[in-house]
Amino acid sequence: MVATPAAAVVLVNGASKISTDHRSRTAVVYVRQSSVMQVREHAESTARQYGLSGVAVELGWMAEQVVIVDADLGVSGRFGSERDGFRELISRVCLGEVGAIFGLEVSRLARSSAEFARLLELARLTDTLLIDGDGVYDLGDVNDRLLLGLKGSMSEAELHLLAGRLHGAKLAAAHRGELRAQLPVGFVYDLDGQVVIDPDEQVRTAVEHLFAEFARTGSAFDVVKAFAETGRLFPQRAYGGAWAGQLKWGKLGHHRVLQALKNPAYAGAYTYGRSYDKRRVQPDGTVRSARRKRTRDEWTVLIPDHHEGYISWQQFLDNEAKLAANQTNAGARPPREGNALCQGIVYCGACGARMGTRYGKRHYVFYVCSSARDHAKSEECRSVAVSTVDDVVGRLLLDAVTPEQITAALAVADEVTDRHVRSHRAAELAVELARYEADRAERTFSQVDPENRLVARSLESRWEAKLAALAEAEAALETARAAKPPLPPRSTLEALAADLPRLWDDPDTSPRDRKRLLRTLIADVTLLSTEDPRQVRIGVRWHTGATNEITINRKGPGRTPATALEIIRRYGATRTSEQLAEQLNVAGLTTGKGRPWNTEAIARVRDTYSIHAARTVAVREGEVSIAQAATKLGVSAHAVGNWIRKGWLPARRGAAGRWCIPWDEATQDLYRQQVANSTRVKRTQPTPAGGAV
Repeated sequence: MVATPAAAVVLVNGASKISTDHRSRTAVVYVRQSSVMQVREHAESTARQYGLSGVAVELGWMAEQVVIVDADLGVSGRFGSERDGFRELISRVCLGEVGAIFGLEVSRLARSSAEFARLLELARLTDTLLIDGDGVYDLGDVNDRLLLGLKGSMSEAELHLLAGRLHGAKLAAAHRGELRAQLPVGFVYDLDGQVVIDPDEQVRTAVEHLFAEFARTGSAFDVVKAFAETGRLFPQRAYGGAWAGQLKWGKLGHHRVLQALKNPAYAGAYTYGRSYDKRRVQPDGTVRSARRKRTRDEWTVLIPDHHEGYISWQQFLDNEAKLAANQTNAGARPPREGNALCQGIVYCGACGARMGTRYGKRHYVFYVCSSARDHAKSEECRSVAVSTVDDVVGRLLLDAVTPEQITAALAVADEVTDRHVRSHRAAELAVELARYEADRAERTFSQVDPENRLVARSLESRWEAKLAALAEAEAALETARAAKPPLPPRSTLEALAADLPRLWDDPDTSPRDRKRLLRTLIADVTLLSTEDPRQVRIGVRWHTGATNEITINRKGPGRTPATALEIIRRYGATRTSEQLAEQLNVAGLTTGKGRPWNTEAIARVRDTYSIHAARTVAVREGEVSIAQAATKLGVSAHAVGNWIRKGWLPARRGAAGRWCIPWDEATQDLYRQQVANSTRVKRTQPTPAGGAV
């Protein structure tokens, strides 16, 4: 038998350590590559690892005794990674099934010293050999243990050094904005490696439509809805696999919208280090890694205006603010559907809790204190009709945004703008002075003799200090400019004030748009009780800090006079709504709004106070109900109803959908004939034919 080179090395370096006991057990060949790319491109290394099965046969193991464990192909061996193959290897060693473990380099069985030391200890306890191209290692021999421990430490140090060099090179390229990464859809690299907008007009239009829809609606879900209603698709570029680099079109999802809105690349910015891996030790001792987002201040690299974008940086910041304002799980209350104008910004003045919106059965809407859900509702907490509050708050808004008010506000804004410009000018002068001093320090440093290190070090420190002062001055100027953005033109604001009432009352203006207009000026609304239960106090707090408090009479069915409500409660279960309305009108009573009573008004009171109507069947003269017909025929009402539903016997639908049967002689004969022909009905004592209906 001619030995392979690997087998020849093993035979020279320790083949005598392999005993008959080792050969009587399994020989395990552990095959691993760190990534899928290595499996695809480094096929020679994979083939060499599979070839170790032949080495095991040449060293005395039978072919059926050799087991190949290759479940970890494409899985990293670093600490905390989930490796099914390594777990299988450890299990076989613990069971004493393994006589030897084969690998190209046994120190690469685990990249972590902890996992490698664990494998060595288990191999020592079970008398398992480790075999690679350098020889055979018997863990029962202290010298072999020391050697493998040293090789494992060197392998881990080597990995650290390689990773440090690679990461340093990546970081240097990232700081220059030259580190290439996967671009979001809508961008491509040109021939010079620069980031440019995708020349494909279809792709470019789809991305532009996404940002335009979000600017119009202010909601990621509404963007998805707009794309779905018009049947528009959105592109996605595949990375990895057979479809790598190709575009695929599909339906736009909420997650894809959020990805685009939160990606600063669409604003022309280059970023690096926006996320990091956080490790957590599980109760079973395993280590799991999870990806965590960093705040913008913690990003490793941020280069604005790195390339042409679809939106500006300010639009990106505005989109972030809109998304944050839409997160209801974080306490935000964005404008939503529904006619309640103050929804999300109205609070209970008794307990301080936020008030929710409840929609009644007949289009009645109320603001209800949310403390009732927590069983913390106080006696002063009240529900208030939405119309009572919204009419007052809407009128306050329109009264505030008038041309006269706008003129007065602009006069104050002009003064604030002048002060702001003066503060800008002071910051600009500070930057100019700091730049001059930094340039002067640079010229002084460049003129010194480089060999005179005592002087050079001092001048270099002074130059660095001036550069730091320049950076602080520039940051202060940017902060001052961002803190007070310029106001809209005076003509625009005056035109808006003149056109706002028409826009507010326009039927095409959606409730959500009215809520957005309201929230631009009003911060929140507080509802407080009064001694008179028919009134409510409405407190309005503006974004400027000013407040208004108005006391107004309540609206809605809850203001029903007590006398009328008592009559409806007393006779509601025995009389119809028509009878109750007639009784109240005869008594001279009116509704809470001073109007005569009718069936609709009675129905509203029943709905509000849960007063149920009498369960009667409105039958005409000469007709009977199912129950009455069943009594006369001596059968169950279920049988009669079943015959009618099958269409075997005549009947009509009456009030509330109940059946009414014309009880003439011909119909009676049909029903009695059906009873006589039925063999499965349960008969009772029938009512005489001449009985009263």
